[in-house]
Amino acid sequence: MAVPVVVLAADSSLPQQWQLALLLVLVPLLLLHLVASCSGKGGGRRLHLPPGPPRLPILGNLHQLGSLPHQSLRELARRHGPVMLLRLGSVPTLVVSSAEAAREVMKARDADCCSRPDTPGARRLSYGHKDVAFAPYSEYWREMRKLFVVELLSARRVRTAEYSREAEVEKLVARLRSSAAAGTPVLLEDHVFALMDGVIGTVALGNIYGTEQFAHRSHFHEVLDEAMSAKAGFHAEDYYPNALGRLVDRLTGAAARRERVFRDLDAFFDTIIDQHMADPPSSRGNGSADLIDVFVALMEERRRHRHDEGGPLAFTRDHIKGLLSNVFTASVDTSSVTMVWAMTELIRRPAMLRKAQEEVRAVVGGGKARVHPDDVAKLRYLKLVVKETLRLHPAVPLLLPRETLRPVTICGYDVPARTRVLVNAWAIGRDPRSWGQDAEEFRPERFEEKPRDAVGFGGTHFELVPFGAGRRMCPGMAMGVATTEFTLANLLYCFDWELPEGVRSQDVSVEEAGGLTAHKKTPLLLVPTAYKPAALSAQ
Repeated sequence: MAVPVVVLAADSSLPQQWQLALLLVLVPLLLLHLVASCSGKGGGRRLHLPPGPPRLPILGNLHQLGSLPHQSLRELARRHGPVMLLRLGSVPTLVVSSAEAAREVMKARDADCCSRPDTPGARRLSYGHKDVAFAPYSEYWREMRKLFVVELLSARRVRTAEYSREAEVEKLVARLRSSAAAGTPVLLEDHVFALMDGVIGTVALGNIYGTEQFAHRSHFHEVLDEAMSAKAGFHAEDYYPNALGRLVDRLTGAAARRERVFRDLDAFFDTIIDQHMADPPSSRGNGSADLIDVFVALMEERRRHRHDEGGPLAFTRDHIKGLLSNVFTASVDTSSVTMVWAMTELIRRPAMLRKAQEEVRAVVGGGKARVHPDDVAKLRYLKLVVKETLRLHPAVPLLLPRETLRPVTICGYDVPARTRVLVNAWAIGRDPRSWGQDAEEFRPERFEEKPRDAVGFGGTHFELVPFGAGRRMCPGMAMGVATTEFTLANLLYCFDWELPEGVRSQDVSVEEAGGLTAHKKTPLLLVPTAYKPAALSAQ
């Protein structure tokens, strides 16, 4: 499911070290702004640009982005319309906040709006855009996406990954049973993050990921957290893509931090690639190839044919690392966030929680210790809960930024080439025009009512776009949803859940934390009680 370098700051209030740096560059930037304004005046057809809020010199509209940009942008859209043009620093940015406008961007004009902006964090952490998520639209991107989907995210691979999901869910259930026996509350996010890390790590890197050979795995988690933070943080060059932006990033330490995170991530990737090259599938007991094995074989094959006339595109270690960066940063965090929000909404509504549990336990029956993958297809209400969670709490509220390749018309407005485009999936999922006056309410039953009974998140219904749509739709949707539904089903089947003593369901906060993904600001602390089916109890 996710995640990417987001173009909006995690916190728009300028850090203290910025104040001096901005003073150093304010005057020359102002002069450049005035020169650009004067040079832009002249003949030619007057563009019919989208409306937007007034701008300040230099900052543009940056000062109007709060700690939760998707919420700030929705408030601005309520005043200026669902197609809105802002200037974030020196970067023109189109924000769309309705299903109609999203359809224009991601379907009708998708070929014109399907590239990615070149931002410093994305460029460095993707090894010069040698990935899928942040690579500009090109022949290279098309080939890499095809490879990525076939080798990791196809229906065949999702089925192949079932063994990993089952193994990690068994570990999760065992850990939670220990906590239940001790009567201690658990931080649910920590447990589901560990599960997702195990699933994705095993699918990508093989069974070695869970062995003692990966004793440095905990360090990798820290590096991964740093990488996510670096991508979501405030970088001057994101908004001032010139020498001055680079200077400010150096003065504030943002560039040095990005480089340190890159070195740590690079060292980890080198280690796992070297291990796979030294221990090929043929030398292992089961002889099965994981994702790294496939990539290493492709690298060796292309190296042999690199001089062939009209031969395939190059594929190097950096390409492998760029794709691995997508695998981990875009999968682990986003699915974990969705599971935590689903459990948060259910624990706040005891009747819904009981309904979901009764369905799971009726479908599974009393003779199993946990839910099996085949059971999930029969869990209609659970699927509605997941869909409603994705509507209200998309893991990446603004999706990943797009960029227009050429001038384009969106909902009757002229949008110049090289304009950054943000699709506010969070606002679209809460739009009363699509979802009625109870759009802010968590109500899974809405998807049983016409006309919303047919609405899905597969990229064809633009009132629900948690994974995007069109060419740049998240390719990990199938795997992410399968893991989320299977894990939630087991959490509901294997345990009864309560809040810690003294905490009422209405007191559970749904406040979000700022960042690339929309985490719950207050950790979800729950008390599990192990459930043992009657049939197993009698044995």
